Amino acid sequence: MRTFQQGRWIGVAIAFYAFIAIGIAEGGLGVLLPSIVSTYHLTPATVTLLFISQITGYVVAALTSSLISSRLGLARMLLFASVTLTSALLTYALAPYWFVMVAGGTLLGLGIGLIDAGINTYIVNDQRNAHLIGVLHAFYGIGALLGPTFATTLLLLGLSWRLIYLVFAGVVGLLVVGVLWTVVYHYSPMTVRVKASDTNAWANLRSALRRPVVLLTGLLLLVYVGTEASLGNWAYTVQHIGRGTPEVVAGYSVSAYWLGLTIGRFSLGFFMQRLGAVRTLDISLALLVGGLVMWWLLPNQLLSLPWIGFALAAIFPATIWLVPQRVPTSLVPATIGFVTSVASLGAATIPTAAGWVAARAGLESIPALMIPIAVVMAALHRWLVRHTLESGKT
Repeated sequence: MRTFQQGRWIGVAIAFYAFIAIGIAEGGLGVLLPSIVSTYHLTPATVTLLFISQITGYVVAALTSSLISSRLGLARMLLFASVTLTSALLTYALAPYWFVMVAGGTLLGLGIGLIDAGINTYIVNDQRNAHLIGVLHAFYGIGALLGPTFATTLLLLGLSWRLIYLVFAGVVGLLVVGVLWTVVYHYSPMTVRVKASDTNAWANLRSALRRPVVLLTGLLLLVYVGTEASLGNWAYTVQHIGRGTPEVVAGYSVSAYWLGLTIGRFSLGFFMQRLGAVRTLDISLALLVGGLVMWWLLPNQLLSLPWIGFALAAIFPATIWLVPQRVPTSLVPATIGFVTSVASLGAATIPTAAGWVAARAGLESIPALMIPIAVVMAALHRWLVRHTLESGKT
């Protein structure tokens, strides 16, 4: 019994560290992007190839995560994913040509997509750990804060962006060591296979994709991740360039956005225990719309971005937490693998679309654009709630 409890604790610790690692890997790019553009003599248009290549990896992860997990077991899948992500970051650091770095983006998307899907499945499937879903995603927020902080600090110390990516690779390399340890010592439940054969996994994936609730959950999370990424990527530009906010204030306001999201996720368990997941989501979406309206109409105040971050905090983890209540148990791994990996597509598509709109209508169009996107999220959430009640899953 002691061995099982110890293995369970190690699994949770690895899950938390994994989300810090992918937060750092994703969050640091925004600071390093100007240096990359300069090194390879790129334009804002050509640099988007890096984002497009990541989409390929995310799509592959969406379609294969449950299959790989059923074939190898969770721990071995995470080992493969963390090695893949480390290889991608090393490729970024060492790539002599731009097309080599673009190819590395596919590996980065695949690694992050598999880690995201595997860890979410691990936490949600074990009801003793399910209450940790908010804390898990809070650790992503910590990583998203640390990535830009590390990148900025190391640039100020004179390190090149390539060396910084070597540092990021080292951070993910520690995850490789931790997961390898669980494989070698057969720590349960991380080494257990979700299903006995990949044939069943294929059948489960096909069955999951025929369910509207799965497809619309994926769409909801895609829109959510796109909104979160759009705010993280564009808020500084909107505040500093579009509105003339001093550079330091604009920078700290973006940090406050991520801080609000992190605080919200650490407190998610408190709200879910008292309000339930559905009501927590209802309140979060209402706060989100209010915060976005305030950011749009009251440009000189500084409260809206941390408010928006806090409002966003519950949406992804609470939606994932509800998945076992909305689909049969046998479809949970395939569903979570699909929706979490598809959600990552939003990080490339929606910020890119926001940039295209801003190029034509001005930067101030970005806060206005976020409001109808939040309304779409609310509509998808209410459809899922109504469908779940009608189908008798809750």
